[in-house]
Amino acid sequence: MVTAILRKFCQAVDALVMLCGKASAFLMPLLALVVAFEVFSRYVLNSPTIWAFDLSLFLFGYLAALGGAYAQQKRAHINVDILYLSVRPKIRCVFNLISWSLGIFFLCLIVMMCFGKYEEAIEFDYRRQSEWAPPMFHFWIMMMIACALFIAQLTRDMFAELYFLLTGRLLMPDSDAEHHDEEENHGIEVDVKNTDAGVTDIADNKQERI
Repeated sequence: MVTAILRKFCQAVDALVMLCGKASAFLMPLLALVVAFEVFSRYVLNSPTIWAFDLSLFLFGYLAALGGAYAQQKRAHINVDILYLSVRPKIRCVFNLISWSLGIFFLCLIVMMCFGKYEEAIEFDYRRQSEWAPPMFHFWIMMMIACALFIAQLTRDMFAELYFLLTGRLLMPDSDAEHHDEEENHGIEVDVKNTDAGVTDIADNKQERI
């Protein structure tokens, strides 16, 4: 019963994060189009726009923030895994739980800060300090949504890691098996490299003695 509920929750979060992540990817060609139009207007028509720079900043911010949770789902964020890949899978689960707990904590702080900024932007009509001067409230709404998606994805991953830590089985075999296999393969590569390096050092020392 509990396993079924957890799997339903994980499936719902995976679907929502994937939908938002892939939808945000469509902002990339729009961003490229805005930048290209500004370059054409500035250097060919000699008539630069007042809105392209601000709009490109907003689009880039939307793209980066809304894609964060999807990158976590695909394990695409940069990791320092020298120690991580040298330990057993259940120790990696502990590392993941600690780091993801800290991530959720800081994301909650960001949500609180963004909500305060949103209230200020509405109350005082904060705008970008530019000639176009677009309003800023929508940006803080987007940041809260992006953080909420990231928190949901990290919570889903923590449930999966806890389930594996307690039962030794994958909560979502179809989606989580790929990540565990990749980690195992990387761990084997690290062990092989360390072994080869050790053999090379021993051979070099023998040659020096001879």
